[in-house]
Amino acid sequence: MSKRILWVSLFAITFAFVEASVVVYLRSLYYPEGFSFPLKIIPPHHLSVELARELSTIIMLVAVGILAGTTRWQKFAYFMVAFGVWDIFYYVWLKTTLDWPSSVSDWDVLFLIPIPWIGPVIAPLAISLLLIGAGVMILRIESAGVAFRPPPIAWVFSLIGTVICLYTFMQDTDASLRQVTPKPYPYWLIGVGVASYLVAIVLSAKEFRKVEQAARE
Repeated sequence: MSKRILWVSLFAITFAFVEASVVVYLRSLYYPEGFSFPLKIIPPHHLSVELARELSTIIMLVAVGILAGTTRWQKFAYFMVAFGVWDIFYYVWLKTTLDWPSSVSDWDVLFLIPIPWIGPVIAPLAISLLLIGAGVMILRIESAGVAFRPPPIAWVFSLIGTVICLYTFMQDTDASLRQVTPKPYPYWLIGVGVASYLVAIVLSAKEFRKVEQAARE
């Protein structure tokens, strides 16, 4: 498991540089004075290429998870690790190549499908850390010979966290679609979303301990 995590992480780190290098070129083309909001309009052809690139990125990360794992949950866990490491190092490489962001409170375009997701860098970084932690937890559980089965309440908290996080990224449509300066980001709300994910992780870990203890008895 450790070797697979290492190789998956290595792929994610190097792939993050490929993604960051594309952004270096895009910003030199559309933001030569430095990236900032309000967003600039991208020609339809370039936009379609960007949408295809982002979709391809997700497919590649999913493919890595499928290849690395054996069970359904292992495949998903490796995807989570790959995505989290990739997202974190994407910003590491942007900082290395462009000296951006200047701080984790800087705003960025996080994703484009179905509409642009925008928010401060700290938000996706926090979620990525949770993805890595949850992925490693699932892999440790499955490597112990126990099938990962999160309790129903953990699913509820995960869904709540997902809805909240997506809302914070896509709720300011004026800034994402109409070239307007973003409204203040609802940090308290993303905090609730992250807390919901943490509760789901803790509940899943407790369920594993119960199953493990019952097996020992």
